[in-house]
Amino acid sequence: MQTLSEIKSLLHERGLRPRHRFGQNFLHDHHHLRRLVEAAEVREGDLVLEVGPGTGTLTEALLERGAEVVAAEIDRDLADLMESRFGSRVHLVRGDCLGRARHLSDALIEVLAGRPFRLIANLPYQVASPLMTELLMHHACCVGQFVTIQREVADRLLASPGVKAWGPLSIIVQDLADVELLSTVPATCFWPAPKVTSAMVAIRPNQEPRVDIDGFASFVTKLFTTRRKQLGGVLGREVVDEVGVDPASRCESLDVQTLHRLHDAVRSSD
Repeated sequence: MQTLSEIKSLLHERGLRPRHRFGQNFLHDHHHLRRLVEAAEVREGDLVLEVGPGTGTLTEALLERGAEVVAAEIDRDLADLMESRFGSRVHLVRGDCLGRARHLSDALIEVLAGRPFRLIANLPYQVASPLMTELLMHHACCVGQFVTIQREVADRLLASPGVKAWGPLSIIVQDLADVELLSTVPATCFWPAPKVTSAMVAIRPNQEPRVDIDGFASFVTKLFTTRRKQLGGVLGREVVDEVGVDPASRCESLDVQTLHRLHDAVRSSD
């Protein structure tokens, strides 16, 4: 895998610098990179989606395991760099990984072609949450996500009812998957060093998507805009009583199963 000096050299040769608008902080710590690949249990012939490959440090580790890599890169200069380094060994998709309405881009859907794949990536922070939820909710062929993300986002993924981090992201992801914290990644493991700590997490789908996951996600997202208000006042006392929830309670205190029962009760009342 590339060293930090090699990453800098590859960029310098092309007159490039990390671009903040694309969230480019290059992970160069080999220990953490290997941990991510090992947690994903990549084997010969596995299909892997990598988003934001940068200079290809993680890509190299995936290819060494014999993976078939689909890499999505929005930065045209880095896409050129990836193409010159890997050629046909990597299927490069140029552009944003997300398209209309924050759904997976048509180009990626075409390349992945409904085959089982894993997302293994050091995700740009701005794309992390929408991409992770999109894959869980709408792409059952994604059999696991092994990603480096902002520690604050990881805390939300791992949160429990009643804590500040508990919210729509926590609920939607935990409804569909098991989440594991793999490691905390200090800012010094990146170049340039971000102003936040990062974390590596594994997200493993635990069931078939629910019938109305979009409706449930919309319900939870709307409900949490009133997270400090009493549920009886937000949803109506009759609906809350039907589920057996205290009308004076607030949504931030409820677990996933109770929220599903509330959602079903609201649909029935409508």
